[in-house]
Order: sequence, then structure tokens, then C-alpha cells
Amino acid sequence: MHSKFIFITGGVISGLGKGISTASIGRVLKFKGFSSTAMKIDPYINFDAGTLRPSEHGEVWVTEDGGETDQDLGNYERFLDTTISRRHNVTSGQIFSVVVERERKGEYLGKTVQPIPHLTDEIKNRIYEVAKNTKSDFVLIEIGGVVGDYENILFLEAARQMKLEGENVLFVHVAYLPFLSSLGELKSKPVQHSTKELLSLGIQPDFIICRSDHMIDNVRKEKIAMFCNVSAESIISNPNIENIYDLPLLFEKQDFGNKILKKFSIEPKDSDSSLWETFINSLKNPEKSIKIGIVGKYFDIGDYKLPDSYVSVIEAIKHACAENAVKPEISWLDSKEYEKGPSKLDELKYFNGVIVPGGFGSSGVEGKILAIRYLRENNIPYLGLCYGLQLAVIEFARNVCKLEDANTTEISNDCKNPVIDFLPWQKKIIQENKYGATMRLGGQIVKIKNNTKAFNIYRKDSVVERFRHRYEINPDYVDILEKHGFIFSGSTPDGSIKQIGELPTHKFFMGAQFHPEFTSRPLKSNPMFNEFVKACTTS
Repeated sequence: MHSKFIFITGGVISGLGKGISTASIGRVLKFKGFSSTAMKIDPYINFDAGTLRPSEHGEVWVTEDGGETDQDLGNYERFLDTTISRRHNVTSGQIFSVVVERERKGEYLGKTVQPIPHLTDEIKNRIYEVAKNTKSDFVLIEIGGVVGDYENILFLEAARQMKLEGENVLFVHVAYLPFLSSLGELKSKPVQHSTKELLSLGIQPDFIICRSDHMIDNVRKEKIAMFCNVSAESIISNPNIENIYDLPLLFEKQDFGNKILKKFSIEPKDSDSSLWETFINSLKNPEKSIKIGIVGKYFDIGDYKLPDSYVSVIEAIKHACAENAVKPEISWLDSKEYEKGPSKLDELKYFNGVIVPGGFGSSGVEGKILAIRYLRENNIPYLGLCYGLQLAVIEFARNVCKLEDANTTEISNDCKNPVIDFLPWQKKIIQENKYGATMRLGGQIVKIKNNTKAFNIYRKDSVVERFRHRYEINPDYVDILEKHGFIFSGSTPDGSIKQIGELPTHKFFMGAQFHPEFTSRPLKSNPMFNEFVKACTTS
């Protein structure tokens, strides 16, 4: 079957959860036996998400092939249980860059280069490339921002052209219905105006997904249908729900999948959602609860705290907890508070386990190191992700190996004991002013050492996990660290770069230079998270 294209647009306000809606549509189609893949189009001029601040834009998702992309690609991979390429995240910066480069090379043969058709043609080429490479039955394309934004007009125009040119295209508009407590009802006027804006661009939505506090009643459906030129059965309700993984089943109850198939002139099909339902049941009916703390720094933006900075960590915890029939109670712990008053560390004893996730820079680092020491000395399960492993090494070097000034050269260039540092080949690259080339990104082979906790967790001698970091464990200090009991149980195949560290006598104390949260899935949790949660259930 030739790929069919579903564009998902947003209306009224941003942050509606278009990515979750997109991923859930893909999952519903998977229930029916069809293959789906998904793309995210971001209107910003940045080339990718690698330089964007997590507290403003959310987590940077790392693809298997080393792309630094929008966090929605993580939702796609989790819901669809698939591996998605960096090519699935398209930005204005990428499109403009390619077209300008071609113009400079004279590839347009003296023509006037214009937004239409040259930029829109490149956008369409990116979409067709994904369809060709994945050979998916359905390609879902989420267009970032809100209809009416100046920035995403070219992407909407490219979508309109695809429909005009005869491609099998559907449009799904996700828009917000506010609930006014003073009136006691949902108001549909914003959706009407949002759809009108879309119509002015030449796009008629086939479906409208109504985001709201409550389910949409028939009165609202009929009103939206009348003013937005769609049938009432094409109005899909997407109310606030306790768990994002409920959404595919909610769509299934509204027969959304078969409605999509009907629009494409495909015969309706039965669904098999049994595995997903089992997963949801495990989430909703746990045998017990566990308290997990996340010691981070990317929480604050103005007066608000945004857990989106660590969304993949949160989801990986959920996956592992569902597998172990427990409910996670997650608390956000600000490492900067521990620096102000170390006595605050005593709160850590009330947790069944604590995670220190990835990050960059010096802010809050000493607080994290204080927390790691407390967890190590009090036998509280600890999982360190990327920077969390590096800081565990620093803590151990300082307090067990007695290298009091041990540090990372990311923070202190002149420390006497740089236990975390650039490797010699990285230093050479930096001397050549190629700083970006020092980053290790994407899927890498991790060799697992036999007779270690890591080997017992993965049950194999090598795995592929995803990385996003520059600094490494300094090989000059490996011997002294291991002599004092810090075991490096994972490394590159040649053994030169250490990638997993553990304390074998601790209940659970492990750090990974990679990000195991990126390979965790709802129906198959990452082994490292799974073992961490198991340790938490017995603490």
C-alpha cells in the first residue's frame, strides 16, 4: 500500500499535546495491523534541538542515528514501539539552510529562489523521503505551533500542495475548548475561529480533536460540525486524562481508527489492543507504591516548574513500575537546595530510590554530589544517568579514594585530579576548533563485563544504548577507583572508554554514561530501570 499522509495541526493555544495525539493515532492504526511512522515539523530557525534550553523547550530526544531532536519523537517511539531517524524532525533552519546552500552552488540555474515553490518543495521532499525509507502504511506529520503563527505558514502550504497534487492526505486539527466555570460549560468559539484560520489557508480539516477538561457532548459536537464544515462523527473528544497511555484506548472507543480508514476508502478492521490494555491495567492497579526522587536542575522557568525537562526519565519509570506492579510517586528535588543547607539531605531517607539524570554545567552540581554521597552511605537505591554517573565517580573519588579535589574539567579546568575529562583524541579536536565533533551521540555498543550486576541486568555481553555527552571517565583514574570498590562493568568494545559504573555491595548503585530512558517502551521497560525499580520495591 502506498503511504498515506495524516497532517496534525494545532489551534487556539500551544502545549495541547499534539504529540501525544499524533502518537495515539499511530497506535490506534497499529491496533488494526497497519504500520505507522511519525514526523515533527518545528518552525524555529535552530537547525535542531541540541542547543535549546530544556526548561523552555523540553527534553532533547536523541535518536538512534545521533539526532538531537524534539521530545515528541520520544512519544512517537514509545507509543509506536519503533526506531525513528533524525530525518523525522524537520526545522525551518534545516529547510532554509539547504535551499540557500543550493542557491550558492548555482543549482537553481539563475532562477529567482522563493519561499514557494523552493522552500515548500524541500519540505515535501523531506516528507516523501521518510515515506520512502520507512515504507509505512501511514506517515503522521505533526506541524508545530498554532495555526495563525507566522512561522509555520510554509509548512501548512506544503501540506495543502500535497493534497492538491493528488496525494492521499488527511488533516486532523487539534484545538482547545476552554471550560468557563462561571458559565458551567465548554466554549466552542475558539475552535471555530481556529478552524476558520485553517480554512483561510486552503486546508479543510477532516477531523477535529477537541482538547478540553471534559468529554465533548453532542450539543458541542453539532455546533462545531456546523461552523467548521465537518460531520459530527468527525469530532473526536480528547479530555484531560490521568495517564497519557489511556489516549489510544479513548480514541478506540470513539472508533477513530475505522473513521480514518473510511476517509481513505479502506475497509474497517477489528482491533487487537489486548497487550496495551494489560499495560494500562498494570499502571492503574498496582500492588503497592514506591517513592522515587529525581534530583535535577532543569525545573525552573520563571515562577513555574517544568517536568518536561526529564519526560523520558518519567516515562521510563512508569514503564518499569507497570512491569513490577507498583505505582511511582515521583518527587522533584532541587539540588541547589542541598547546597544551601546540607541538613536538607535527610529528606532522602524517605525515598525508596533516587535518580540523578543528565545535564550540563556547574549549577547545582555540588548539591547533587552531596545527595549521591548520602545515598551511597545509607544504602538507598541510586541510578545515575550520564552526568549522574560522572558525579557518582567524582563523589567516590573524593570521599572514598580521598582525592579531595577530584572534579570534572567541565567545571574546574585546573583541578589536580580530573577524574572526568576530555580524552586525548577529544583534546586534539578542540585544539583544531572543532568543539562540536567531541560530542558522542546516538546508538553505541556497550560491552558488558561478566559477573557484574550490569551483566545480570542485561543478560548479554553487549547492548546498544543511546549517548549524548562530551566528557568521559578519565582512564588514568580507573585503577584507583576500582581498587577502592567502584567497578566499571560496561565499556566500549575495545575497553578504552568506561560506560557503566556500579558498587557491587550496595543494594543498587549504578550509573550509565548513556541514557537508558531513550530505549524504554511501555510494553518493554529498559532493563536498567526495571532493576532499579525492583530494588526500590524491597527497600
